[in-house]
Amino acid sequence: MSGIPVADDVLDTAIAVLPLGEVANVLGTSANKVRQMLRDGQLIAFKRDGDLCVPGAFFVKDGIVKGLAGTITVLADSGFSRTEMLRWLFTTDDSLPGSTPINALRTSHGTEVKRRAQAMAF
Repeated sequence: MSGIPVADDVLDTAIAVLPLGEVANVLGTSANKVRQMLRDGQLIAFKRDGDLCVPGAFFVKDGIVKGLAGTITVLADSGFSRTEMLRWLFTTDDSLPGSTPINALRTSHGTEVKRRAQAMAF
């Protein structure tokens, strides 16, 4: 797992997570490709009960939630750690459609989520 940035587990235990093997199955790819996606900043992983996991909310029927990788990039460019990114994506914000940034991304409100992420840099 060297080279894979790992966030702290800051999510509520009620939030569904997928171990890397299941992520690979969902995406129809190999676990090595998933590890590369983590290194490239397309996804965020953390350890839970000894397993490297990714939030299930990062995925839709066709793959990764549209706009997630771009949002992660914007947050990284703003100086957020992986842990801070994970926390922000799942923090309730009643002014967003879907009530959290990840739910807003899942409901095609990526532009608003990215705008807010960019605004936090200043």
